[in-house]
Order: sequence, then C-alpha cells, then structure tokens
Amino acid sequence: MKITGVASSFPKNYYSQQDLTRELAAFWGPRLTNPKILERLYKNEGVEGRHLALPVSAYLELTTWGKANSAWIECAQELGESAICRALTRAGITSSDLEALFVVSVTGIASPSLDALLMNRMHLNQNLNRVPIFGLGCVAGAAGIARAADYVRAYPSRLACLLSVELCSLTWQRDDLSMANLISAGLFGDGAAAVIVAGADAGLQGPEILATRSVFYPNSEHVMGWDISEKGFRVVLSPEVPLMVEKHLRHDVDAFLSSNGLTRADIASWILHPGGPKVLQATAAALELPDDALAISWDCLRRVGNLSSASVLLVLEEVMIHQRPSPGTYSLLAAMGPGFCSELVLLRW
Repeated sequence: MKITGVASSFPKNYYSQQDLTRELAAFWGPRLTNPKILERLYKNEGVEGRHLALPVSAYLELTTWGKANSAWIECAQELGESAICRALTRAGITSSDLEALFVVSVTGIASPSLDALLMNRMHLNQNLNRVPIFGLGCVAGAAGIARAADYVRAYPSRLACLLSVELCSLTWQRDDLSMANLISAGLFGDGAAAVIVAGADAGLQGPEILATRSVFYPNSEHVMGWDISEKGFRVVLSPEVPLMVEKHLRHDVDAFLSSNGLTRADIASWILHPGGPKVLQATAAALELPDDALAISWDCLRRVGNLSSASVLLVLEEVMIHQRPSPGTYSLLAAMGPGFCSELVLLRW
C-alpha cells in the first residue's frame, strides 16, 4: 500500500489574522462587550492568515444554518474537485483509474453526499465505491488514510482516493460568545486536500503504508465536537485537549511503534496535525521531540490555520513535495480528534 499523490486546494479569499480579528469583532458587534479580548487571543494562536469559503462581508448574510450549509455544499464541490484533480495529476493517473472515494468532513452535510455530487460534477466511474464519513473532525485526515489503506489491502490492484473538505468559517456562531467559540473562530481556516492510496499490485510509487492503528479513549466525548441545534454547529472545545495529548500520545505511539519493531528514535520525520500552539507544544513534550521536529506543522498552522481533518494532509503534502525523506526512512503520520481518539499511520519512504 502506497501514498502516490497528495494535493491541497483553497478558496480564493485570503485574509491576514489582523484583518480577520477586526472583521470578527464587527461580526459579533455589541454582543462582544470586550473586543480587545480578540486581539489578545488571536495574537497567541500562531496564525498569520486564513482562507475563507466566502468573502468576509458575506458572513453577515448567513442568518440560518440552511444558508451556511448551502454555501458549504457549493464551495465543497469546487474545492473537492480541484484537490482530487491535483492529486490525480501528481500520482500520474486519471479519475477513471479510481475504484473508491472516501470523503471526510465535519463542517457541513449533504444528501446525496458530497461524493455523489462530485460523481456528477466530475463524471466519475459509475461503479466507484463511495464512503462518506462525517463526525471524526481533526482526526479524519489520518483516519481516512487508514480506511483507504484497509480498502486497497483487501483489493491490492486498486486505487482509492481520500478527500477532506473542511469549511470551518461556515460554522461561526453569532450568538455564541463562549471562550471555545472565540478561540476556534480565530484558529480554524478553510481548505481541502486529497490523497491517492494505491494497492501493492497497482505498480505506483510513493511512501509505503506499513501499519495503522486507531485508539479510542472512553468517556471523553466532552473534550471536542459539536453541539448541534437549529442554529447549526456550536463548537465544543475543552481546555483538556492538550492534557489528552500529554496523557495518551506517548504511550500510544510507543506501543504502536513497538508492535512494528521500532522506537521513536527510528522515526526520521513526524507528520502531525497542527491543532494549535498548545497542542503542538504538548505533542513535542509528550514525544520528547527536538524543537525543529514539528517545523512543518508549525508552518502550516502559521500560513492557513487549523484546517481540521485537512491539516495533517497539508503537512503530508509539504513533506512529499518539498521535504521528502531519504529512501528507507520512517515517518509517523498522526492526528487526534473527537471521541476523543487518535489515529496513527506508519510510513516508509
């Protein structure tokens, strides 16, 4: 099983963090009794700018969940098509070569699902196996690669595509002035990414997926997710997230690597989800990593913010295109998210 192509796609609307701080203060208006708090919060989030699904002025017009979700459906199709086409080109294949399409998102819904809409938009193979996955949040990029790997393990001559589309700005809530909502509005951005996963007999090149592991932490559903109401998605984002990283990640990674005859010292590069400054700091501390080990994750966070499930795929793209490790070396791709849970993917270049 190999990853043979990965590509990202972003909306054309890009704003600096300074501009977005000002626009979000206007978005909440008099509801926000202390606008200065945004400046303090957003200055510490390590983000310089973000892409938005819509021009920032349009968000005042999203007065219902239905309007926001309609915007998600329209933009998700455009970004999804772009990401898939770019990933196919990098893999050196065409859409007719695909046998399965896995689509992950946690920021909008559709039925028929996004994969079905893309089937019509892109004139994909009518016999394509479609697997829409909703609700995994930030962990879904890593989990999606693992599920695609499961598929091509069963069908080693086939090719699968994972698509992640996250339009986090379309979940902004004007009536929610909780600290969780203020922080997430300054941290999360919009974007998409696609990954092509090939079976062992497909004859394509790329880093090999050696093993995957899912880990679920019981009774931790309060840590991250959505409260869903008639107003849409209201973020659940507990201060416990970095603590969950510190509590579980080292043990899980060590156990996973040990089962594959490896230790952390054998990992030449770390492809980790850039959840935010505190999460990255907790990750580095838990895994006892040097300062530069997560440089790519920090850079992706700085440039576009946290893209939920697409973020770890953006880090993977940067590694594959610009900082490809030496042949024979190992990488660990990992993310954590609602559940609370983690997904681990062991790669060999």
